[in-house]
Amino acid sequence: MNKRVVTRALVVAAGAVLAVAPMASAHVTVNPGEAAQGGFAALSFRVPNEQQDADTTSVEVNIPTDHPIASVSVKPLAGWTYKVETAKLDTPIKTDDGDEVSEAVSKITWTGGTIKPGEFQEFEISAGPLPETDQVSFPTIQTYSKGEPVRWIDKTVEGQPEPEHPAPTLKLVKGTGDHDAEPATSGGGDENASGVSVTNAASQSDVDTANTLGIVGIVVGVLGLGVALFALLRKRGGGTAAG
Repeated sequence: MNKRVVTRALVVAAGAVLAVAPMASAHVTVNPGEAAQGGFAALSFRVPNEQQDADTTSVEVNIPTDHPIASVSVKPLAGWTYKVETAKLDTPIKTDDGDEVSEAVSKITWTGGTIKPGEFQEFEISAGPLPETDQVSFPTIQTYSKGEPVRWIDKTVEGQPEPEHPAPTLKLVKGTGDHDAEPATSGGGDENASGVSVTNAASQSDVDTANTLGIVGIVVGVLGLGVALFALLRKRGGGTAAG
């Protein structure tokens, strides 16, 4: 085997190993991915750091006001501070008690902490009553220590390829009329202070899939390196014997 061919094989195999990082990337998601219309839910925004040389320093989650949520509260997160912004509603909404709400939370921004490369963080809120619509998207802006923002704002359209930066989207299903009903889940979950049962099974599946792809990429790269190295040693051994 020609030395140039062996060298080229080594370069290709090394490239396969280096390509693992983008393959294992994950999106910003809201968990659980499904909840009941008219109910209250504990929502967690899972934010992974997708860069290798920068920390995430700010996370901004926008709450839609076209389908407003009357009550939104934030769970404190150690090392982070948060700022809540509100917006005046074009059409006021009424609470279960009959009170009229003319302003609703429109944005929550977490700062002060960091998410390092290879890590993720979860930012939690309690929200409700959830609007009577098919889904709610939460456009999110993730800012890195280099000052570079990543805008997770693209809409996902059914039947079309997933966009590069999809906005975290919560699917809403018809409720039972009980505002304290648990959101739809698969398997067991954790229970928060308000008694709402939540699960991160769907999101964890995404993470596990990404990790699996990363491991497969590493295995393929290592096998390629091994084959190329074996070929090189065999070539050298053959040359020595011939001498």
